[in-house]
Amino acid sequence: MSFEQASLLILLLAMLILFSLDRIRIEVVSIAGLLGGYALGLYPAEQIFTGFASPVVITVVEILLIVQVLARARLFDSLAARFAAARPSGFKVISGTSALAGFMSIFMNNIGAFAITLPVALRLCTVLAIPRRQLVMPVSFAALLGGLVSLIGTPANLLVSDALAKATGTGFHFFDFAYVGLPVAIAGILLIAFRVQHLFPEPDETPATISPAARRIVVERRIPDVSPLIGVRLTDCPARFAIKPYALIRDDNFAFGPLDQLVIEPGDVLLAEGADATFADLAATRALMAAHALGLQPDFTRIEAVVMPESTLVGSRVRSLEVFHSRGVAVTALSMRAPRIEGRFLDLQLSIGDILTLEGPRIAIGEALEESECLPLASTAQSEPALLSWRPFALFACGVAASAAGLRPDVAFAGVVLVLALLNHLNIRQAMADLNWPIIIMLAAMIPIGQAVASTGAAETIAGWLSLIVPITHPLIGIALILFLAMALTPFVNNATVAIVLTPIALEFARAGRHAPDAYLIAVAAGASLDFLTPFGHHNNTLAMGIGGYRFSDFLRAGWPLAVASYGLALLLTGLFWL
Repeated sequence: MSFEQASLLILLLAMLILFSLDRIRIEVVSIAGLLGGYALGLYPAEQIFTGFASPVVITVVEILLIVQVLARARLFDSLAARFAAARPSGFKVISGTSALAGFMSIFMNNIGAFAITLPVALRLCTVLAIPRRQLVMPVSFAALLGGLVSLIGTPANLLVSDALAKATGTGFHFFDFAYVGLPVAIAGILLIAFRVQHLFPEPDETPATISPAARRIVVERRIPDVSPLIGVRLTDCPARFAIKPYALIRDDNFAFGPLDQLVIEPGDVLLAEGADATFADLAATRALMAAHALGLQPDFTRIEAVVMPESTLVGSRVRSLEVFHSRGVAVTALSMRAPRIEGRFLDLQLSIGDILTLEGPRIAIGEALEESECLPLASTAQSEPALLSWRPFALFACGVAASAAGLRPDVAFAGVVLVLALLNHLNIRQAMADLNWPIIIMLAAMIPIGQAVASTGAAETIAGWLSLIVPITHPLIGIALILFLAMALTPFVNNATVAIVLTPIALEFARAGRHAPDAYLIAVAAGASLDFLTPFGHHNNTLAMGIGGYRFSDFLRAGWPLAVASYGLALLLTGLFWL
């Protein structure tokens, strides 16, 4: 093994570890890896930023711009109302809403499809008294499954098509992925819709008392003089009041000592975690009160919002959220992914998927959420007349049709962006500022590194190692191995990175076995999107974990049958249609 090959493999391994830990922002890791590759001599200076001019990256940017317009059009709100009025069974609601997310994901990125479907799903949960845990995870998985079907469904598909075009002169057509992706998506949606009803059964409550979410939140509340918590030791709080205390603040100072010796007194401030419904009951009985009174404000409301991957709040502490504080908006509760709670409520640090409970003027909250790029968990009022809501979808359909007819996707969707801008549906300057730039930078930075896997001979070396373990000269065995590797990596690393790393290896497998590379690349694309086992492999799952109140083990319990079934079906269909 040469120095370039060894250094490249070490660099990739280090980046994959950093990506999976989710401690450093993905764009920082990507740029550091890009510059590290240049310092190691893996590619010349003129190739460092070629990824930013890649048709794949340009197409992703165009799709994200279009999705912003489609999200505002809210065409599916009326569909949700009609669906709710029909009062269908739980299975029909879950499978139907998931199918909607999967269908939209065929024509846009997975996060966009999830974000557009989510308000519809939450509205159905409230109207039909369906627990969020039965609906949010299936919608997330369906958005991933829908991305398997088309060329633009996910960046991984665009990447493998681009690699095929460079290797053979012709890339995949728009719906070539559907031969494998469509049956897998349909089977997967039906399977998860059936399974979640048994994994997360409906609580034994009447529809009127069912809480909209069963997740746990962290709050800081004051103990009033009439509170039943007065005189209670902190160790007795979980059993008597179903809350887990983390800290007791007295006279603005922490009360130190063993929990079994700390007794709650009037005027104390309690930092605790528990179910949102539990804190609502404690507030109703005046057992706990808000630590700081908000006063009377016009148009006062309470809204929940999730921290999106592109949000400027990621990594910030509650005390530094000037985007809310400056507008008179209070952060009163937080549902967190972080397992450790330290310091006071204002010291808590936000991460992707955390859910904020905000209280204040409705208009101020809306402005703050737009500026901070957080997603409200309640559908907002339609801002455009209903007559206009269909036009962006019609224009987008024209772009899809042009791309399916053979026009390059980046050219077809550039035309859609232009027409949307001319019709004043899209403010390009503002929309560019609202893009998910970390994902775009990561994708562009990883392209030269992925190309180095082939140019340095690392792909050939890895394929040689694997050929000592399995007979990759048999095409179906080689495809099974590639599919397995993609599915093994994607729960820990984003699917675009998986596609970039595995595509050169898949092409080397095809070359070594003297087979056409199409089937191997289809396996890479499919495996990279079959991400159901962890909440951090894909941003959709991360958001679903916070919104639905899932535990890590819930993804394993719900996802492993789906992963096994998808693997077997994808392998069978790839062998049937592409060999």
